[in-house]
Amino acid sequence: MVVLGAAGCGAPAARQDAAAAAGAAFEAAVASQDHARACDLLAPQTRKELEQDERKACPNALASQELPTTRGIRKAEAYGRQAIVRTGGDTLFLSLFTAGWKVVAAGCTPRSDQPYDCTIKGA
Repeated sequence: MVVLGAAGCGAPAARQDAAAAAGAAFEAAVASQDHARACDLLAPQTRKELEQDERKACPNALASQELPTTRGIRKAEAYGRQAIVRTGGDTLFLSLFTAGWKVVAAGCTPRSDQPYDCTIKGA
């Protein structure tokens, strides 16, 4: 339980901060082209779907995606085990796993009266 506490359970502000930190780490990895690190920050199902869709290992599959390379978190909101993190040019959706917050969707842009359109997403 201590691991979960450190990973983001507890008070809403602590969950938001932990989700924001995970989102910032993902964005930094993408910006620096550290695709192996970025893959480690993806949710298991998201990683699996990316590899299946691209028919490549995750780092190579992620490198072929056109994700925004902006840094800096503008806003993070956590709702239980789900979070949305907005950066200067991207929106990330995260879920809380035993290992901490993981990105379930990235490269997301809003669409009026429809769900977000995401470059990378899991089921």
